[in-house]
Amino acid sequence: MLTLMRNLIALLLSTTTLLAQDHSAELQKQINEAKGNLTLKAGQYRLEKSLVFDLAKLGASAVRCDGPVTITMAGPGPALRFIGTHNGTASPKTFKPATWAERMPLVDGLEILGDHPEADGIEFTRTMQAIVTRVTIRKARHGIHLTERNRNVIISDCHLYQNSGVGIYLDQVNLHQINVANCHLSYNAMGGIVVRDSELRNLQVNNCDLEGNMPLDPIPTRAANIWIDLSAHKDRASVAEVAITGCTIQHSASYGKEGKIAPGGANIRIIGRPKYPVDNITIGNNVMSDVTVSVDLDYTKDVTLTGNTFFTSMPQDLVVRRSQRVVAIGNVFNPRGKWAIGGIVFKECEGLLLANSTIHAFRDQTAAILLENCKNSRLSNLILTDCDRGILLKNSTGCAVLDCSVQIPNKGGKPITMDGGSNNKIRN
Repeated sequence: MLTLMRNLIALLLSTTTLLAQDHSAELQKQINEAKGNLTLKAGQYRLEKSLVFDLAKLGASAVRCDGPVTITMAGPGPALRFIGTHNGTASPKTFKPATWAERMPLVDGLEILGDHPEADGIEFTRTMQAIVTRVTIRKARHGIHLTERNRNVIISDCHLYQNSGVGIYLDQVNLHQINVANCHLSYNAMGGIVVRDSELRNLQVNNCDLEGNMPLDPIPTRAANIWIDLSAHKDRASVAEVAITGCTIQHSASYGKEGKIAPGGANIRIIGRPKYPVDNITIGNNVMSDVTVSVDLDYTKDVTLTGNTFFTSMPQDLVVRRSQRVVAIGNVFNPRGKWAIGGIVFKECEGLLLANSTIHAFRDQTAAILLENCKNSRLSNLILTDCDRGILLKNSTGCAVLDCSVQIPNKGGKPITMDGGSNNKIRN
């Protein structure tokens, strides 16, 4: 028995020593000697410095795992940093031969844990065709961080969970073509997928589950599960060609006492700027719930929302401001939760079309649907049931409400009201 106890103590001591050991130098040596091809044996590795893949020196690089692997990042910065040299666009004519020698940096099949307040997961700078797949990153700051310039990024089948910063962070980056698919992004306190002050074209988010990507406290926040933000007015920042389809996007406003968690949070928040509205956006076939505002659009144009299901909003499902040509067709709105309110708001917009949708049990005390200071817009073929208020056109011009059914159990409520404005039309 004494021998067995000694062996167990020795094993525990050796495991503790292994976990405390810094593997940074050892693994960096392997990377350099193998020209960027790092295959990790099953086990746990601790880093106090980033593993740097200098693609100009190493060429095409890959991190793969021979069994379950956990990397603990115990220092500041990313556990894995890939640095390329591509300064062109996605067009073939802008590529130098050296770029193709750096093509497709790959990370596959590992877990990264943060053990430092400034520890990140993976960072890509000036890369072409980066792929991250079957990766878990948690308890870090930012999960996957894209900086400066990148092209043709694929992130799939990943879990980005409980990070103090952002799950996938497009940080003042010039980037065309990024696909995010089949991922779980949950409980990242500063946002799930965040695009900030970037030059971005072609963002596709497909078949993902995004939940609770905002602070879990009662302090007001602007964080969102998907957040595109150009409000800092950085020179050259602009975003266009965005598709968010087939996702479940939800939480956190219904946690705690009747929506006191993360007030101000949104499922999808897209904020452009006057010179560069975010444009050509498709939001389709998603299920969205449990936030202050489900979809929040400001300075956008040419937006399509179709086939979405909205529920448990506190207070609004859809808020659109200072935008042009927003089309919302074939959506379902139902607050469902007993504490939820529900409402649709359009302000200072032009060329709107809200049509062929059902709206049930909205409790907003101004209006179920509000058009304020809008121009040349149409509401048609809507069915409103059990709503406390109806449709309100306020100081709007050239707008029409056509063939809508509005049922208000409250005898004092009016189905459709006009307050100011001119050249508006109602036909039911």
